[in-house]
Amino acid sequence: MTRTICTAQNVLLAATLAAALVGLPQRSPAAALPSGAPAQTQATNPATSDAAARLNKKEFHNVTVTVDNNGIATLSGTVSLYEEKANAEKRVRKAKGVDGVRNHIQVAGPTVSDAELQDKLREKLVYDRVGYGNAFNSIGLSVENGVVTLRGHARTDVDKDSALALVATYPGVKDVVDEIEVDPTSMMDDQARLAVARAIYGYPSLSKYSIDPAKPIRISVQNGNVELYGMVDTQADKDLAFMRANGVPGVFSVKNYLQVANQPSEHQ
Repeated sequence: MTRTICTAQNVLLAATLAAALVGLPQRSPAAALPSGAPAQTQATNPATSDAAARLNKKEFHNVTVTVDNNGIATLSGTVSLYEEKANAEKRVRKAKGVDGVRNHIQVAGPTVSDAELQDKLREKLVYDRVGYGNAFNSIGLSVENGVVTLRGHARTDVDKDSALALVATYPGVKDVVDEIEVDPTSMMDDQARLAVARAIYGYPSLSKYSIDPAKPIRISVQNGNVELYGMVDTQADKDLAFMRANGVPGVFSVKNYLQVANQPSEHQ
């Protein structure tokens, strides 16, 4: 009899405790964390959101971006042209909270051999900016594993930017290295350019180099120092161009980088 009463009392106690527990307020998982433990959150970094919004264009549909707590954005994915890779970086740099960019985007366009790419780009560069002082630009290039390196001299920033844009938009270019130097802005140098051009192209046996805009004797001037580039037919033409430029008043020095067709290059 006593055992039966104890059992009944235990059942009643268990029921009372269960009812009390049901009535207690439920604690959130975060509240259950030990004091000082970091709370988990699903919130997106505002800088990441802003950067991603700036890439909301069809050419960037395979590109992703994340921004860490130090403001460094990491770009990954693929695009079709190098220009799109460069533009993605420019856009993300403008995002609020972004202090730097790691650009890991791959250019997944067509694969073109280095030799073919170099020939095609060189052909386009020689006609670039024709009618805008093209003969005063001397920009060369080399290609290795789809990476194009541009070097030489441009008369203005516009001429430099034009050359870079031409290469960046060409299919098969994987990356671009800019080593182009812009000649100093100087009224005296502008006068020297025109005077050297008149001295060279105004001479009867050298006037032929002014006919084809893709094959001029290229004239670069930096602080009164003249450099000649391009291809001429004979050694006599190379020597004559050097003498004509060297005779222009106000010219401090002349470096002759002209190449003679079918001969190794020599510098004067």
